[in-house]
Amino acid sequence: MPLRHLHDLTDDVLARATRIRLACFDVDGTLTDGRIFLDGEGREQKAFHVQDGQGLVLLKRAGIEVAFITARGGTVAIARGRELGVQVFTGTKDKLAKVRELCATLAIGLDEVAFMGDDLPDVPPFDAVGLAIAPADAHPWTARRAHWRTRRPAGLGAAREACDLLLGAQGHAPVFEGGMA
Repeated sequence: MPLRHLHDLTDDVLARATRIRLACFDVDGTLTDGRIFLDGEGREQKAFHVQDGQGLVLLKRAGIEVAFITARGGTVAIARGRELGVQVFTGTKDKLAKVRELCATLAIGLDEVAFMGDDLPDVPPFDAVGLAIAPADAHPWTARRAHWRTRRPAGLGAAREACDLLLGAQGHAPVFEGGMA
């Protein structure tokens, strides 16, 4: 039972998760806790959770494409994406258009896309993709549109829960001696 640590997994959510070939993630408020630190020169700093990064790497190893799609600009998300080997799209005002563009490039349908986000700019993709995921602390207006919500908050392992769902549903959950990692 590789998904025993996750909650509220309906048959519908599991069925949706088995079809995913592209996992898209908002950055601020999804991969980070939503806070933005600016130094005196206006340089931005953000904190990312290492377990989220490991989950994203595992998705890629399992053959699931990964992309960051953020409305904000800046170099922090680009640097993190480069470190993990994932595509990063910054300054994206129309996230659904970007998801559709990626689908065309990959020759997949919207039903094969998971999108994880936390606020209003993420609603259009939520309403179009096969699996919409919100972190535990997503804004209520957005969270109610999600097919599934994590237990953990944004920037503190929520993305890893989403990755674990996809990996487990597709039979790619890494098993280590003594049980699940």
